[in-house]
Amino acid sequence: MSVRISFLGGLGEIGRNCAAIEIDGKIALLDCGIMFPEEDMLGVDLVLPDFSSVLERADDVACVILTHAHEDHVGSLAYFLREVNVPVYGSELCVALARNRVEEVGVEPDMRPVTTNEWIEEGPFRFTFVRVAHSVPHATGVVLDTPEGTIVHSGDYKLDPTPIDGEPTDLLTFAGFGRQGVQLLLADSTNAERQGFVESEASVGAEVQNLVARADGRVILACFASHIHRVQQIIDAVVASNRKFALLGRSMIRNSEIARELGVLDYPEDNLLEIGELAELPPAETAVICTGSQGEPYAALSLMASGQHHNIKLQPEDTVIISATAIPGNETKVSRVINNLVAAGADVFHGGNAHVHVSGHAAQDEIKTFLNVIQPRSFVPVHGERRHLHANARIAEEVGIEHIEVCVDGDTAVLEDGRLSIERGAVPAGYVYLDGVDIGDVEDVLRDRRHLADDGVLIVTVGVDISNGEIVIGPDVDSHGVRDDAESLHATVAEVVVDAMANLDWPADLDTIRRRVRNTASRSVKKQMNSRPVVIPVIIEV
Repeated sequence: MSVRISFLGGLGEIGRNCAAIEIDGKIALLDCGIMFPEEDMLGVDLVLPDFSSVLERADDVACVILTHAHEDHVGSLAYFLREVNVPVYGSELCVALARNRVEEVGVEPDMRPVTTNEWIEEGPFRFTFVRVAHSVPHATGVVLDTPEGTIVHSGDYKLDPTPIDGEPTDLLTFAGFGRQGVQLLLADSTNAERQGFVESEASVGAEVQNLVARADGRVILACFASHIHRVQQIIDAVVASNRKFALLGRSMIRNSEIARELGVLDYPEDNLLEIGELAELPPAETAVICTGSQGEPYAALSLMASGQHHNIKLQPEDTVIISATAIPGNETKVSRVINNLVAAGADVFHGGNAHVHVSGHAAQDEIKTFLNVIQPRSFVPVHGERRHLHANARIAEEVGIEHIEVCVDGDTAVLEDGRLSIERGAVPAGYVYLDGVDIGDVEDVLRDRRHLADDGVLIVTVGVDISNGEIVIGPDVDSHGVRDDAESLHATVAEVVVDAMANLDWPADLDTIRRRVRNTASRSVKKQMNSRPVVIPVIIEV
């Protein structure tokens, strides 16, 4: 009996982490993440994995297995469960944070929190979770006991010697599976180009506390809402400086409440105030902990930076600490926010000029240690851009792993008769866009948006008697983003449209008229300006 692992996302980009594992005709989804849109994905809110190959076999889906609570691993769960509502397994914090997002789309999920080192059986799947250190509590790797041997998925991990919660990566348990024999390892590649070891998460706390203590006025601190370890250190620094604080951002408030209820976030209740109450105190006694570390346009920090936040107006005495680094694709947005904050007079500290962030992903020496502990027969790097995957493969070669396969989205890894083979491009794995409330392949829409951004739009309005072709209104030509002085362009376009309509066979239908107007106007602008604006013909039947 073969075991098939199809990679639906996360192999070739940062985010969209998702794989479908098939055993005995049944499917389990391993993680269900999102990717933030890149700069050229105009108007797109989120990028999802392509679930089509799984949804075609909806009756065969047994469950979803989640490694941890970051959005790049759980963010598309709501959209998947809306189509196939199956049991979801994960750590207590992971399923608690994911539950709210799922319920927001009107789905009542079957969330099943489990503890580490507990074997779960769901259909033909038998698996257990193993603790790993990461930047969110209750992060795990997953071990699957399959007919083709043991498969280990690392999840996102690092070998942090002093984790905030005192729970390091459980190398002892991983080593036990390694001694028994691991047929296939799938392991995080995000930091595979980085030498040495990643510093401990605890190392950030001292610097944040120092910056907060030195601040003369209000302190504004931004980080990922799901980065509970970082939120804890930020709160500790604020409380140590005898400041009251408020939480801003829907996800920051929600995640902090859930984490506190589960005992993984701790702070004196008296120090937390509503934002309105905070405004009544002297700024030097206050702090704001908020979302927006990735330059998201409607997140709290971005609204402050652009002067649009209705509660927080930046002052020259403010200190802003952005405790994160930009995810690939977000660099321009983050830079814009930092520049706006500086322009407002705030002192701004971020990963580029202060030790206020460390990665949650293993660097090269940690990866080598992990690989030597697992000692897999075969290895497939996961989670990362192509350069990260290949860097991880080179590390595996260095430690003596013989069978290494670098896969990309759409590939399927097949274990059969003790051997690993790869079927290239076996499943659809293109980007699926969340555009407002709509989900789909919006490549044509994106193309038009890029077109609008580059060349502008030209609108041609004509009122015509379609029985004989007599032009009663116009042609009126208007444009936006085509060029500053467009009067002569408009006159020329109107003239060629009149000639083109005169050469039509009348009576004519509206679609034919629209097509003739669009093509004629487009060719005219191309000839005059060597650009191709989006042409919108408005035909009024008179």
